[in-house]
Amino acid sequence: MTESKKASDVFVECLEAEGCEYIFGVPGEENLDFLDSLGRSKQIKLILTRHEQGAGFMAATYGRHTGKTGVCVATLGPGATNFVTSAAYAQLGGMPVLMITGQKPIKKSKQGRFQILDVVSMFEPITKYAVQIAAGDNLPSRVREAYRLAEEEKPGATLIELPEDIAEEQATDFKPLPKSVARRPSAEAKAVRTAVKAIESAKAPVLVIGAGANRKLCGRMLEQFVEKTGIPFLTTQMGKGVIDERHPKFLGCAALSAGDFVHRAVEDADCIINVGHDVIEKPPFFMKDNGVQVIHVSTKTAEVDPVYFPQTEVIGDIANAIWQMKEDITPNRSWDFDHMLAYHQAELDHTGGLADDTRFPIFPPHLVKQVRDCMPHDGIICLDNGVYKIWFARGYTAYLPNTVLLDNALATMGAGLPSAMMSAMLYPDRKVMAICGDGGFMMNSQELETAVRLGLNLTVLILRDDAYGMIRWKQANMGFDDFGLTYGNPDFVKYVESYGGHGHRVESSEHLTEVLAHCRDTPGVHLIDCPVDYTENDQILNIDIKELSAKL
Repeated sequence: MTESKKASDVFVECLEAEGCEYIFGVPGEENLDFLDSLGRSKQIKLILTRHEQGAGFMAATYGRHTGKTGVCVATLGPGATNFVTSAAYAQLGGMPVLMITGQKPIKKSKQGRFQILDVVSMFEPITKYAVQIAAGDNLPSRVREAYRLAEEEKPGATLIELPEDIAEEQATDFKPLPKSVARRPSAEAKAVRTAVKAIESAKAPVLVIGAGANRKLCGRMLEQFVEKTGIPFLTTQMGKGVIDERHPKFLGCAALSAGDFVHRAVEDADCIINVGHDVIEKPPFFMKDNGVQVIHVSTKTAEVDPVYFPQTEVIGDIANAIWQMKEDITPNRSWDFDHMLAYHQAELDHTGGLADDTRFPIFPPHLVKQVRDCMPHDGIICLDNGVYKIWFARGYTAYLPNTVLLDNALATMGAGLPSAMMSAMLYPDRKVMAICGDGGFMMNSQELETAVRLGLNLTVLILRDDAYGMIRWKQANMGFDDFGLTYGNPDFVKYVESYGGHGHRVESSEHLTEVLAHCRDTPGVHLIDCPVDYTENDQILNIDIKELSAKL
């Protein structure tokens, strides 16, 4: 006799067939059949969080690290709306995620419109795929499609809404669909040849590495391309670490769109090879109609923008396209990149002087240096959003891909701690640090309880200025009165200790060094309350171009 099972059992079987390891979230009344089925899974572990947004951020970070779809669950109504920010975070940031939400019965109703929203319509603009399951026999195809689309370039968010009455339907004969095997096409040979000819004939080509290049094999192929040609490279914020930034041809990170040292090098270039560019990121340079050739290398054709309209496009699997170009190209013996590289050395000299400032409260460039000195080769830092993100993007040397997790797409606050928690779960033998402003930290600080409950080892470094500091800085720069951006904070040491973690309060630069090392080397969840001095943030751009030009 065939064992009776319900649609929610089939749903879990489909997730297992896709290789799902974790489901993060806050289930509700409308998920109870799904939760019952999940409780019998021997493969999938439920990670109960304290807010749906934190669950979504964790699932997205799983997708970013692994390239596989992260899965999270919420109930209907307010549970689903709490997924909105993390769905947009995953969608814009290119992270594969499947969000599962509950819903009231759709074939009968005993509660009117209580808690009911059109969740699918709400999520359609911020996902690649959003669907309500109207019959249990549709589940295998809908799950397979959600996974396929979540992981297909450009990766992003998908959503499946499972109503209560569909979840409990009998589904004896339904089985998961097998995964399809899909390979991205190689770039067209003529496009490769056109690009190579443009590079060979250029006097000063430069390579820009963007978010889309942060994929398996891309870093390896790009480094081989740089080694063969000698062409220097820079990165966007989300391209950090694709190639080891200690490489002698590294020009810096375009953490800003213009006006920085690295942009002097870009302005010297007559050919820009832009790899994995995504207009969702702040542009690393402003393209002009000035004869400079821009070559777009990506899985997708370029989205034309007022500051981005490439003349040549090489479309296909990025790693393979770079390999094709590397095999074809003959380096130009007249190339001389010393002038470009001198700009990077000037940046290092400029930032190095700032990083030696041991004032207290801590000066951001000094903080960046302290963190870099503390973290091992494969350590992972997960940045929340604030002005410190720019300091870290510019000044923190990334050695490996996905060791500097930041958001330069949605640029949301609140993701730093959940992102670090997921990193610590995936890589328990690596050192992980969340770096958060006090504002961003408090948006998901309740997840400290989740981190302690899971027995994670991580450090949460809070940069405390008792204000929404980046906006306050811009407010001052625009000549407005100081208004509406300051607040009070809890005693962060007592706060983390109340959850069962370990709290530390920085009292000097020397003390910061000691505390960072202690937290790195001691198991458990550690929180560091570090006062910071943002009064001189303008020094990010405190560059005397005339003086710099004279030196060079």
